[in-house]
This record gives sequence, C-alpha cells and structure tokens, in this order.
Amino acid sequence: MAAKNIKRTHYASEVNDTLVGQQVIVGGWIEDIRDIGKLAFVTIRDVTGLCQVVVTGGNLQSALQAPRQSAVIVAGIVQKSKARDFPVEVNVSEFTVLTESLHPLPIDPTGRVESALDKRLDARALDLRNPRIAAIFRLRSAGLMIIRDALSSQGFIEVNTPKIIGSASEGGANLFGFEYFGGRKAYLAQSPQLYKEQLTLGLDKVFEIGPYFRAENSHTVRHLSEFTSVDIEAAFVDYEEVMDILEKLVRKIATEFQERYKPDFQTVGGKEISIAKIDRLTYEQCIEELAKEGEKLEFGDDLSDSALRKLGNLHPGFYFIMDWPLKLKPFYIQANEEDLRLSKSFDLQYNYLELASGGRRLHEPAKLRTRLAEQGLNPATFQDHLKAFEWGMPPHSGWGLGYDRLMMVLTGEENVREVVLYPRDTARLTP
Repeated sequence: MAAKNIKRTHYASEVNDTLVGQQVIVGGWIEDIRDIGKLAFVTIRDVTGLCQVVVTGGNLQSALQAPRQSAVIVAGIVQKSKARDFPVEVNVSEFTVLTESLHPLPIDPTGRVESALDKRLDARALDLRNPRIAAIFRLRSAGLMIIRDALSSQGFIEVNTPKIIGSASEGGANLFGFEYFGGRKAYLAQSPQLYKEQLTLGLDKVFEIGPYFRAENSHTVRHLSEFTSVDIEAAFVDYEEVMDILEKLVRKIATEFQERYKPDFQTVGGKEISIAKIDRLTYEQCIEELAKEGEKLEFGDDLSDSALRKLGNLHPGFYFIMDWPLKLKPFYIQANEEDLRLSKSFDLQYNYLELASGGRRLHEPAKLRTRLAEQGLNPATFQDHLKAFEWGMPPHSGWGLGYDRLMMVLTGEENVREVVLYPRDTARLTP
C-alpha cells in the first residue's frame, strides 16, 4: 500500500514526553509486534533507537500481517505509556507498510540470535540494523570528523591524491596492477606518500583521508586488501613534532569517544583508554628489552610478530618505536645525523599491532637518488617525483595512520572486518 506521505517529522529518539498530545510521523522498521486482541503494541526502530506505537481499528490487520523488519511509516498522537521501557508511545491513526521483508532473513538484525561474521558481512546492509553494529559506524564517522577538525585547526589543508598511478611509486611488490588506456601499465596506490611530499612544496601542511590498496596475500584479523589511511605531511617540521601531532590526535579521538560519544561507545563495549602520555621507545631499547625476554635479535633485524607481542606485553596500550635502522625503512626516510645507522622514523603501536608509521623525509634530490640506487630502485622511474625536489623542496615530515586498525582498537573488536562496512581481503570481493 502506498503511503500518502513518506516524510517523517521525528526520529524514534525524539519521541518523548515533551511531545505528548502532538501529532508525529515516524518511519522505520518493525522490530517486534505484541498482539493482545483488539490492539497491538509495535516497536519501531530507526537509526536513532526504538519507539512504541499502539495500533487499533482499521490499522490493526496491516500491522499484524506485516513481517518483522518491514519498512513502515506511522502517524499518530503521542501519549503517556504504562510500558516499563517506553515512557511515551504513539497512538496510531495511520499505519502504512512501505516494503515487506522477505523471510527467512539471512541473519537476525536484532542481534538476539548471533551469526558468524561472514554471514553478517554477506548481509551487511541488514546487519546495520543491529544497534551495536550501527553504533560502530556512527563512531567511525565521528572519528573522521574529529580528525578533520583537529588537523584543519592546526593549519593543515585537506587534499585528494590519485588512486590510479603510473608507476610502483614506493618500490613495493604488493601493488594491484592493471592495463590502462593505450596499453599502459597502471597500479592502485598503496599510499599517497610521494604526492603528499610534493604538495608541501606549495601547500606547506596537508592531510588526506582515503582508501588505499595492498596486494598482500595475508589473511589475518588485521590485514585488508583495501584500507582507509589518514596521512599528513608538514614542511619545516622534524619527526618528533609530527609524532606529537599524532599522539594528541589519538588522545583526542579516544577521549571524545568516551565522553562526547559515550552512548555509542558504551553500546559497542569500547575500551576505556586513558592516554596521559604515549611512551617513546627507541629501536635499540626494544632490542635490549626483548633480549631479557629471550628474543635474541641483532641490530638491523626487523621486529617479528612474536617480538612485537612480547613488547606489547611489556608496554600494554599505545607506545612509539622510534629511531629504526635506516636499512629497514623506505628510500625517502632520512638518516639520523648523530648516528647514520639510524633513521628519523617511528611506528605507533598498540600492543603488538602497528597503527601508524612516519618520519622525517629526505628533501635533497641528490641524496634521494643515492638512496634509491642503494635500495635497488631505478631513479629514472621516479623522475616525475624527483623533479619536484629540484624546485626548492623544504624539509618535511609526516605519517600514515591505519584508521581501520585504530577503530578496531578503540571499539575493542578483535577483527578489523568488524569496523569496515564492506571489507576486501584475499577471500572477499562481494558484496
């Protein structure tokens, strides 16, 4: 049956005792129906929550015949309620079923009957009717707004760099390649690194929030083929200064989730995290600590997953690992002038999980060419990038933060797919 009017006047959460005696129109989906003869109590959920409506008379059959989870719009007068969970309810004058749901549904969107993650992802749009799942993505949206506000207030300019690129820009092997127009080889970007460095030439401080792609054949609870990264780059700052920016930003997001967005944070069962100061450990300190834990590593060895798990036990929560060996870092990372074995670089960890990586960048073209050659990369491949450095490139530093992993940590989830609407990994390409 077509509704005469599909424009709602109020969301479910707005139907309260200040509206008693007033007409409202509420749209949502049927969660429960309680038939008590000459009337029925129907709970209607929308993105904000639940409200109860009372259906009688000519509307009763429409309500009783409607399958649960059908989309409806109802009009009526708000009145006091005797229900324990609803101080007010809507006495319905018009009850219209807009679209019936087809049963059996693939999952129970109320969350009363649990479903495996893969089944939920196959029906993700329906899964979002689960209040806890919806709260995760409201928090995800809020976090992005916090980031934009925080960085913009510090003079950063938001930019958008290409996701289709013409060369393997960072020299990595884990790129998705495809044929572009004219038979040219193209790739999906794994980061905005080279572009954001170039942009400091004229825009000084930039940030980008965008999707990136990595053809890494890893199927773990923390790896995705498409992920969201938050990147910054700033001219005339050293790496410890951008570490400060990252630390303050993570603290702000965690604090606002727990205070400003407390209802959603409680709904998802997020981790109460107090970040007074994030510890900064040097790579060499980590090697020494790990030696005491029986993890024998030589200077220059990368930190394995098992080593990082041991470090995470020693430093639960957030911590930085800084001053990595230069040979472990990409060609664009600058050496530490006081010890050329080391780099001006850092990773942000949460327990064993790497969340961000950054550092001071090389800004002198001659040194960049030398480093490219040292890493077995052809400087000619990077000519479009290198020429920008010949136009008076300022010293600059930056970082990239894996936003999906940060959301995983703050919401207390154990699988990064829980905080991504439609995750892409080695096994999943749909929906």
